[in-house]
Amino acid sequence: MSRVGKQPVAIAKGIDVSVDGTAIVAKKDKLEKRLETHGRVGIEVKDNEVIFTKVGDDKESAAFWGTYRSLFNNIIIGLDKGFSKSLEINGVGYRAAVQGKVLNLQLGHSHDINFNIPEGLDVKVEKNIITISGTDKQVVGQAAAEIREFRPPEPYKGKGVKYTDEVIIRKAGKAAGK
Repeated sequence: MSRVGKQPVAIAKGIDVSVDGTAIVAKKDKLEKRLETHGRVGIEVKDNEVIFTKVGDDKESAAFWGTYRSLFNNIIIGLDKGFSKSLEINGVGYRAAVQGKVLNLQLGHSHDINFNIPEGLDVKVEKNIITISGTDKQVVGQAAAEIREFRPPEPYKGKGVKYTDEVIIRKAGKAAGK
C-alpha cells in the first residue's frame, strides 16, 4: 500500500488550488499549473491541504494514488520555491555562454553546440557552472540531462559535463611496461 498517498499535500501561502472536474489546478500570480488525473484518484481540498483518495482496491489504483499525490506536491513546491540543477564543465577549452534563449556550448567537438532553452526555464552560467532553474521539476531535470549528454564525464581525467554533486570514479591509466 502507498505510504506517500496517505499524506496530505500542504498548500503554501499565495497559491490558490481548485478542482476542475478530474483535474486539479494550482495558481500563483500569473503562473498556472494543471494536473489531469483522468478520474484515477479522488481529490478533496480542505483547510489549506489537498487530500488524495483511492478509487479502487487494486494495485494500479494504489500506484496512481501515490503518483498523483507526488506529482501535485512537486507542482506546489515548484510554484513556491522552484527547482534547480547545477552542472559543472571540466576540460581545457570547454566553455558555455547564454545568448538570448540559446545556451552555446564548446565541448571539444569540431562545432559549437547550441541548446535551445525550453520555455519556463532560466539558465545562468558562471565560470564553469551552469545553473538551470524553473517551476517544473521534470523539465528542469530533462534539460540538465540533455546538456550532460552532449559530453558525459569520462573516467580517466574527469573531462566533460557532470552534475555538481556527482562523483566521478576515476580509473588508472595504462600501467608502465614490465
